[in-house]
Amino acid sequence: MSSNGDGGDGDGGGSNGGDGLAGHRARLDAEMERCGQWPADSPWLREAFAALPRDRFAPQRLWRWDGWAYVPVDRAADPDGWAAELYGVSSAAVTQLTGGLPSSSLSAPGAVADMLDSLRLEPGHRVWDVGTGQGWTAALSAWRAGPSLVVSSEVDERLAGFARERLAAAGLDAEVRTGDATRGGVPGGGQVDRLHATYAVESVPWSWVEAVRPGGRIVYPWGRLGYVALTVADGGAGARGWVHGLAQFMGDRHAPAQATDGPAAHAAVRAGADPQVRRVLDRDPAGLEDWDLRFAVRVAVPDAVLTTEQGPEGPAVLVHDGALSWAEFRAGADGRPVLLQGGPRRIGDEVMAAWDQWERLGRPELYDYGVTVTPDAQWAWHGSPDGPRWPIAQPAPAGR
Repeated sequence: MSSNGDGGDGDGGGSNGGDGLAGHRARLDAEMERCGQWPADSPWLREAFAALPRDRFAPQRLWRWDGWAYVPVDRAADPDGWAAELYGVSSAAVTQLTGGLPSSSLSAPGAVADMLDSLRLEPGHRVWDVGTGQGWTAALSAWRAGPSLVVSSEVDERLAGFARERLAAAGLDAEVRTGDATRGGVPGGGQVDRLHATYAVESVPWSWVEAVRPGGRIVYPWGRLGYVALTVADGGAGARGWVHGLAQFMGDRHAPAQATDGPAAHAAVRAGADPQVRRVLDRDPAGLEDWDLRFAVRVAVPDAVLTTEQGPEGPAVLVHDGALSWAEFRAGADGRPVLLQGGPRRIGDEVMAAWDQWERLGRPELYDYGVTVTPDAQWAWHGSPDGPRWPIAQPAPAGR
């Protein structure tokens, strides 16, 4: 979950408590085996994870959320806690804060494995790794593709320098260049066979499609939720593909800030205002905890941020748009579910409309959705490229 220009500093040495880093690495391997997260079609990934353990790409200080703020976890002071932050299957390890919020991380191992499996990377492929971060995904790609075939973009020269050091220490010949990949083409020019992005974009820069040869693959985190694998069409006229997984990634540093989740973010948007609309619902708000439904809402109402809060009457689902509009799905005083909402738009009604549409479509899974990208438009679709569709806002022109 690296943003455009993430990184850190650190090394692969040092002591570790308990049974050491080897124990954490072994437990990660076993847990991914137990959860079925080692991709059957890409057995090379298990070998690469073993050859290039993520602790060798981690800084000496990580950051852990304690419920109120991010607190440091220093390797020297708490080696076992530091290693535990790194080796959760589904957890990113936060490596950098900017303004008190994460601006860099080592992505969750399970998500990294799944995205690189979706990339269909083979020896001899030229790869553009977009968003170097600590250099771990560039390292894994170089391990598979071969020498001098991976180029990685990093917006911050200091962070790029760290990644270069880590890659060199691992004995890998991968190039890291400083530059903004969201606004430019492949460093050094030409086209690549594969593009792997480590930070989220709501819409795909057309320069990414132009950078990949026809038949090549682009795998990228899609906005607030999910990641997509696109195949570039013959002639490079566009790209399309399916949603491949469910995860949350940090966004492009130059894009508008994404609205944050959690009850505090919702409370900041509501700002203590009384509801302007209150109505009784005919369904249990707990249904919104279904991740396939949440993904359908993400497609239809992309700026809606949903958070579940446990209250005395049971779970409540809080929604906001990061600006002025909010909604709450919760149990009323008489036990019946209610929708409360306020602000200039009725975002709760928009969520309900997306829920109704999801029901009419037969409650599809997130894997039933895809994305099409052309020079002039982008849209999400259900079932097939000719099925129901939802527009995706185009990226701003380069140099904005």
